[in-house]
Amino acid sequence: MELLCIQSQEHPELPQGELKAVMECEEMGASMEVITEGLVIVKDISSENIDEYYRILTRRLGYTHEVHQIIKTSSVDELNDDIFSIDWQDYIDENFAVRLKRFDSKVDTVAIERKAGSLILEKTENIKVKLDKPNSLVRLVAFQDTIYIAIEKYHLNKRHFEEIKPHKRPFFYPGSMSPKLARCMVNLSRVKAGQLLLDPFCGTGGILIEAGLVGCKVVGSDVNWKMKNGTAINLDYCGITDYRTFHLDVRELKMYEKVAAVVTDPPYGISTSTGDIEGDDIFKEFFHAIYDNMADDAYLCMASPHYVDLNPMMEEVGFELAEQYAIKMHRSLTRIISVIKKSE
Repeated sequence: MELLCIQSQEHPELPQGELKAVMECEEMGASMEVITEGLVIVKDISSENIDEYYRILTRRLGYTHEVHQIIKTSSVDELNDDIFSIDWQDYIDENFAVRLKRFDSKVDTVAIERKAGSLILEKTENIKVKLDKPNSLVRLVAFQDTIYIAIEKYHLNKRHFEEIKPHKRPFFYPGSMSPKLARCMVNLSRVKAGQLLLDPFCGTGGILIEAGLVGCKVVGSDVNWKMKNGTAINLDYCGITDYRTFHLDVRELKMYEKVAAVVTDPPYGISTSTGDIEGDDIFKEFFHAIYDNMADDAYLCMASPHYVDLNPMMEEVGFELAEQYAIKMHRSLTRIISVIKKSE
């Protein structure tokens, strides 16, 4: 069985990297096929696991907009016959809408949606079309001459990433990371629900919020006591209860329990947030401080500016780079997202 993922095209690599990381850490017995940018199929899923995997992906992913279960793979020429061959009573709950999304395709969206809807009505009983907030969404995805016929069973909470933007939280500080990127970084760290995640530069708590929402236990620290307190306020606001926050310099960090993941955005160049550490030294000190607080199989996912070379600092401590992504912020700054692990 297969799941169809419609992904954000904000970045050419991050959505796929995030999906791969979630599949890896959740030990999903499946494979991933990239159809084109923004369209990925999770394949080779057993019927016993399809529902569980579907729920995991919709609960965790940030840079994926929709996940649908593929009913049948069709073509432009065979679409009508294939739609009519499906027993839609097994998939539709009282009412439905048909929506088509195109990737490198010139098919007539409105005509196909109307025809598909009429064919489904012809094939079923006691089922109606409901364009506004239907119980069931039939998603057709056209890529060139191929059309995937799919059904949406579980929704991703896309509104969350708008509703919890930094300026909408009780405690706000300029320069906070977007919720979508924070969620992606949590996922890139391969952390599972129930495991302990640390952000030693927690700021306003954006990363810890996203980790808490996927079920992690979270710990945050910051050298600025206002940030430490503000993080707690924001975590409470988001309904996250399994957390601890500390007013602490990262160099003094000694965790009571080794963490399964570290996800952080060090406040490079902001003297009020980095204490007496200046320039690149914040990263060097950070790597030394964090190493012994991580479990042997833990991942570190962090952001840094493009002009800082992390490699010699990582190697000096005993870390190695697993993967890396570049996000262009503006003409003079590119943010680098690095996924790092302990050397074997």
